[in-house]
Amino acid sequence: MLRAPGVGPARFARLLDHFGSAAEVFAAGRVAGVHLELPAAALEYLSAPDWRGVAQDLAWLEHPGNHLLALDDPRYPLLLRQIPYPPPLLFVRGDPGCLRAPQLAIVGTRNPTPLGRETAHHFAAYLAGAGMVITSGLALGIDAAAHQGALSSDGRTIAVMGTSLDRVYPAKHRDLAHTIAEQGALVSEFPIGTAPAAGNFPQRNRLISGLALGVLVVEAAAQSGSLITARQAVEQGREVFAIPGSIHNPLAKGCHALIRQGAKLVETADDILEELGSLAAVGAETFASPLAASPPAANPLDDDYRQLLAAIGDEPASVDGLVERCGLTAEVVSSMLLILELEGYVAAVPGGLHCRLKA
Repeated sequence: MLRAPGVGPARFARLLDHFGSAAEVFAAGRVAGVHLELPAAALEYLSAPDWRGVAQDLAWLEHPGNHLLALDDPRYPLLLRQIPYPPPLLFVRGDPGCLRAPQLAIVGTRNPTPLGRETAHHFAAYLAGAGMVITSGLALGIDAAAHQGALSSDGRTIAVMGTSLDRVYPAKHRDLAHTIAEQGALVSEFPIGTAPAAGNFPQRNRLISGLALGVLVVEAAAQSGSLITARQAVEQGREVFAIPGSIHNPLAKGCHALIRQGAKLVETADDILEELGSLAAVGAETFASPLAASPPAANPLDDDYRQLLAAIGDEPASVDGLVERCGLTAEVVSSMLLILELEGYVAAVPGGLHCRLKA
């Protein structure tokens, strides 16, 4: 039934409730669909099921590390089971045990600033090191930074896919997906052979929030898919956290909107651990907060460089603006910015601007 067009989790549940089992649904054929007013495409499927597609699912399941979890499977994640119309089947590649561990979802824009990317990485590394599983959607930008941050601290991470697990989208994350499967899990509710489609990703987002205790939004524009995930988290009774940013940064507008609507403003990863309680705080005392202290620089900065960093502040700045603030020539400022970029203190961003990465 998972492959029947027009039969999502809600209709799947109605069919099982009425007939008792998938075998009985197929035995009834079109009669089953007519009784429950299913669309024509679903009625056609029930009269002539795609057994070849089912064979693909079963063949995939035979490979080591691949799992298929039904709602009554003891490995099925408890929190996800509680959302309205949970996925009747979960395809999992990797360790299904991490699906039942305390999780935090980290989401955000696909085109983050360097600072946003670094923030997502640091928060994920710290929280994964503290014992939480980091859940995200394997997308470009903040999602990838969150997964990579968790992996960097030898923590566990879960990627919820908008495709089936026999393919990776985007394709450039193929190696990342392979590593996640080794150190966590890849998860999808879509049967084998499902290609990326626009409608899959909002559906995928409800799983990201449904698996987790809470959702952290790092950077998001005013109109963003991350805000859909946050809204679904609220509907599912999950906590929503947001990191504020500069009023001049368009990627902070989504986070600011969430904060106005009641999301919890966070400045450090400890804010999240404190809010989620002892369930998420296992081993936290062994790690330092990423925003409370920065790693020491390879070379101490002299006063001119410190002055330039202070002039950049917390929002991207232009060379001309820095010349005005510091009283240095454009040539000197450009040269110093290059050194700071090589040392990892600043990053160039579109528009000829530079933003600060380290305090």
